[in-house]
Amino acid sequence: MANGGPVQHGYPHLETVRAAITALYKRLSRDTVQTFSTSVVPADVAFCDTDDLHLGAQRVAREIVRHFRLPDARLIVGFREMTHAANVELAAGPEYFVELNDRFRTHRQDIGAALAHEVAHVYLHRLDLSFPTTAENEILTDTVTTYLGAGWLLLDAFREDAVSSQKLGYLTPEEFGYVLAKRALLFHEDPSVWFTSPQAYDAYVKGLALARRDEQQPPLTGAGWAGRRRYAHDRRHLAGVQPTAPYAFSPDPTGRLRVSFSCPTCHQRIRVPVKGRVRARCGLCRTVLECDT
Repeated sequence: MANGGPVQHGYPHLETVRAAITALYKRLSRDTVQTFSTSVVPADVAFCDTDDLHLGAQRVAREIVRHFRLPDARLIVGFREMTHAANVELAAGPEYFVELNDRFRTHRQDIGAALAHEVAHVYLHRLDLSFPTTAENEILTDTVTTYLGAGWLLLDAFREDAVSSQKLGYLTPEEFGYVLAKRALLFHEDPSVWFTSPQAYDAYVKGLALARRDEQQPPLTGAGWAGRRRYAHDRRHLAGVQPTAPYAFSPDPTGRLRVSFSCPTCHQRIRVPVKGRVRARCGLCRTVLECDT
């Protein structure tokens, strides 16, 4: 939790974020992801200063648990002085003990954000989905929280001005905005109407621009003129393809040229023949892609 200190910006964890989206689809399937088409709504996690602290925290926790379809999980929420925003003991269940930073005693509007991240830890624990390192696991947790409809709370908890700052989670604000935008494009949502933080809205707009660029990379037909021209050049001069290019060429067993690229929805690699206009379906998320190879 950044509390008054510097907030990291940009996309330093972007590759891990994309790998997390792919891993989520592989573990859940496209059909299960679709069951999360409705986000947590503000009214369900609203928390005002007149609410009883512990009863209110338990109520919000139940809403987040319900959202993640964990009906038999019970969160016991407490508060104590700590460095991080929150912590959860990942035991066998069904009871999970969550500790929230004492800061939330007076910043109750952000309790839902902290609990969303911790409930996602429980959800991933039960799915047995994890990444090799602690840092990567936290990125995975933030990504899953956001992609499945509760992470807009984490982004909305971001506030920054000339003299103070607050940020929850391990993604940068722009990375939260990117994952939230990927979800918004998938489910045709407009989460921007839920933001109470102007800085969160700005981060979402930046993330949305990057998410849209994912859909505008060649060989997709949505690529712009410059991208299409570069792709045509690389197709003619295969040895000159840059390692940073969003596509790669290789021959199939019969010697015919194929191009591989990332699905703009789930980031699974797709490989199609180089033969002009091609319609491809991602085998993982089943998105239909119009390509000009």
